[in-house]
Amino acid sequence: MVPEAEFESYYGRQIVKTPTWKSPDVPLYLFFGGMAGASALLAEGAALSGDLQLERVARTVAASGAGVGTVFLIHDLGRPERFLHMLRVLKVTSPLSVGSYVLAPFSALASAAAAAQLTGRLPRIGRLAGVGAAVFGPLLTTYTAALFSNTAVPAWHEAYRELPFVFAGSGAAAAGGAAMLLTAPAQSAPARRMALAGAALELSAAELLKRRLGMLAEPYERGRPGRLMRTASRLTALAAVASLFAGRSRAVSMMCGATYLTASTLTRFGVFEAGLASARDPKYTVVPQRERIARRQAAGRAADEGKGSSATHTATAPGS
Repeated sequence: MVPEAEFESYYGRQIVKTPTWKSPDVPLYLFFGGMAGASALLAEGAALSGDLQLERVARTVAASGAGVGTVFLIHDLGRPERFLHMLRVLKVTSPLSVGSYVLAPFSALASAAAAAQLTGRLPRIGRLAGVGAAVFGPLLTTYTAALFSNTAVPAWHEAYRELPFVFAGSGAAAAGGAAMLLTAPAQSAPARRMALAGAALELSAAELLKRRLGMLAEPYERGRPGRLMRTASRLTALAAVASLFAGRSRAVSMMCGATYLTASTLTRFGVFEAGLASARDPKYTVVPQRERIARRQAAGRAADEGKGSSATHTATAPGS
């Protein structure tokens, strides 16, 4: 018997170009941007409930996270003016262009809201700025997933369904964790709930991603990216369980917050490096392409057979 053919590529050469994005700049930008966007939502919820301490902490985290994330983004671009050039044209079909128009207003609004909160000046303007930051917050948290999915990198492109939920959950867990770290347990109950919900969303979405992608889930499970993702999942689960008991202890609350932040950071590095690994190995490009071609051919044959049987039934029907 002829053995089953194994995957082969043209001299084993790489097919998809590896993204030129730098590490740690891009993973850290993903982390700080996701935390900032979710923190703006947390701050607005605290403002509506009258929790001034949590509002102050969340607005500060939102503004500082956006600022630090922008620094990492500009460092990855190489020259500051490149970020300004991205704002010259709005292209709705480009996640990078749309993301630039999300990051810029969010940073300005979050900074204005935090400044008004900390100084006590212009409270009405600060309140409106906080509402605006909360509107842009979810977009800032998830647009990077759309950016990754819009590339030809196999492990990112095929994860377009689950990746936004992974990033949203990771950002919410980080925002809640930061507030738990910086707020007294008596005032951090909303932050604990946000972190717990984010952890549940991230873990479930990551599990669905691995199940649906099949072979393309290998970069998320093997090598350095796999170690990062497993460690992140375990830390997230540990923090989620411990957060149930964090309402009574400042030390436990701070430990949970730091664990959430660490896990969220590792998730961003794991996703980033899994994409790079899938781009370097040509099998993650070729094998799924062949499988899609085979499915289309099988569907075409099934459709042709269906048409043929329908025609035969019509020709032999009574009274034909």
